[in-house]
Amino acid sequence: MGRSPEDKQQLVSQLESQLTETQMVMVIDYGGLSVAEITDLRRRLRDSETTCMVVKNTLMRIAIARHEHWQPMGEYLKGATACLFVKGDMASAVKAYQAFKKDTKKTELRGGVFDGRALDADALEAVSKLPSREELLAQIAGVLNSATSRVAIGLNQVPTSLARALNDVPSSLGRAIKAAADQKEAA
Repeated sequence: MGRSPEDKQQLVSQLESQLTETQMVMVIDYGGLSVAEITDLRRRLRDSETTCMVVKNTLMRIAIARHEHWQPMGEYLKGATACLFVKGDMASAVKAYQAFKKDTKKTELRGGVFDGRALDADALEAVSKLPSREELLAQIAGVLNSATSRVAIGLNQVPTSLARALNDVPSSLGRAIKAAADQKEAA
């Protein structure tokens, strides 16, 4: 038995809500996956704040029709479709999906949409090679720490150099006076 128009409208609203909270959507062919395998995929994606939803292509087309940003996804909506709504780290989500795909060998990544652009499977592969959010933050912290250390060392060198110069003044003055006295005696 089919869904009522109210149920379908509620599903479209739910999809639109997912889209507004998402930064990237990956579309996969889930044909041949068991319920246990879909559950495993959802579990693997959870750490990257990614939600996996099995969707009817017609309802997803209605949801994306109202959002120009997501319209490129239409080319991937065919057959048995599941959408991975990525809210967190994109690279981690793609890596989690790839690990699942490697283990099951039953699913296919059709493509995705990020920033209003369609991404094919190769482009999503490139995304998986990006460092994770945590790795990027660590790299930025390292650069900032390095820069502040260099500034601190530089600022510390100014008083140290000044102190050395002031310590050298009496001995330099003594050498200058002795040289002047020696020159006066020689004359």
